[in-house]
Amino acid sequence: MADDLPSATTTTPLLRPRRGWFSSLRIKTTLSAELGGSVGDLGTYIPIVLALTLVNHLDLSTTLIFTALYNISTGFLFGIPMPVQPMKSIAAVAITDPLLSLPQIAAAGLSTAATLFILGATGLMSLLYRFIPLPVVRGVQLSQGLAFAFSAIKYIRYNQDFSAGKSGSPRVWLGLDGIVLALFAILFLVLVTGSGDFFDDAVPIGVHEEGEDSVNRSSRPRRRLRIFSSIPAALLVFILGLVMCFIRDPSIVKDLRFGPSRIHILRITWEDWKIGFFRGAIPQIPLSILNSVIAVCKLSADLFPDREVSVTSVSVSVGVMNLVGCWFGAMPVCHGAGGLAGQYRFGGRSGASIVLLGLGKLLIGLVFGNSFVRILGLFPIGILGVLLLFAGIELAMASRDMNTKEESFVMLVCAAVSMTGSSAALGFGCGILLYGLLKLRQMECSCFGNFNFNPKRPVAVDDETSLNP
Repeated sequence: MADDLPSATTTTPLLRPRRGWFSSLRIKTTLSAELGGSVGDLGTYIPIVLALTLVNHLDLSTTLIFTALYNISTGFLFGIPMPVQPMKSIAAVAITDPLLSLPQIAAAGLSTAATLFILGATGLMSLLYRFIPLPVVRGVQLSQGLAFAFSAIKYIRYNQDFSAGKSGSPRVWLGLDGIVLALFAILFLVLVTGSGDFFDDAVPIGVHEEGEDSVNRSSRPRRRLRIFSSIPAALLVFILGLVMCFIRDPSIVKDLRFGPSRIHILRITWEDWKIGFFRGAIPQIPLSILNSVIAVCKLSADLFPDREVSVTSVSVSVGVMNLVGCWFGAMPVCHGAGGLAGQYRFGGRSGASIVLLGLGKLLIGLVFGNSFVRILGLFPIGILGVLLLFAGIELAMASRDMNTKEESFVMLVCAAVSMTGSSAALGFGCGILLYGLLKLRQMECSCFGNFNFNPKRPVAVDDETSLNP
């Protein structure tokens, strides 16, 4: 695994891209594909933001503005569709009884950010990334992807109460947020995007050889695939959801107010620091290290092998974002492998995808402010489930490169423990232990005298005769 890692990981500047700033925004496929990819991670973003806004009175305007600035910055910095996602463990704790206040949520985010910043700046995160076995990383990715997919199916099949974090009654088949609408969105996305591999422009054009007829016949599906690849499918599905919001309740137009809310600095007491750290940061830190840094860097290396993303830059990036935004009441955020998979699945191939998303968030935050929560509250949850389903499957498919039985065994055990125990840290620990035991089993233990535990060693004739009386 060490051979696949960049040799200069520890010497990479903390937050400085290798290329020119605007080269990060160079379109790799088409503008429509980048637009489609820009909404690929909203299946995880919207439900968590909506829950924190309704339950913990999160300032939606501030969160939209700050996450927009994060999106734009990371788009220029990394040159890939690096997502900005909520810290899920902190959000889950915040909406459970007893609820966390906004200063306590900020304290949890600041504590997690400081930890990641120190680990990244000192090079300790690079050391972790260098020595963590690949099957363990794949197990974390598989468990996270399947968890997203399972949640997506719940969104599609059942009504959701995000404020309580529970599923409700079965969703109706027909209606403006029915199962049929979600199934239509799934069929449309599969038809347009297929399995997620966008059409390659390198096709034989202008071939004039003996087999020209066969080439023309094969060029028809290629032409059709080129047309499909030019359709921003995920963006169209998201726009359909916005239209459904106004159809479900036309009166929300009257509730919209123009202008952002006033941004102010939170006052965090010592008691807020204690509660935020012990209830929010402690369960979030292992998840952020594994999923927001290590899994993200490995997935980006798989998806974009020609564009290096260092562990140091990603870790420091998470730290800087929250060390700035949390003081003003913005939601604690991180980079996530699921969001990156969703962006990639729907066409995001460059930093332009995430910059476009940031510009959209910034426009909404500045124009509509906190009143936009009324629209989010009416957004069809089934459509969010569809976007989340494709993102989860794309993330889980990153584990398909486990070629040996031993690698698959470690990966599946790690994933199973992570999902059953609802803890990526627990699955990671079990995966590391299992990987070490398997390697220890293969070692030759010559320290036990004449006993050699190498199963491939042939039995000598003298050994056999020496056992005879």
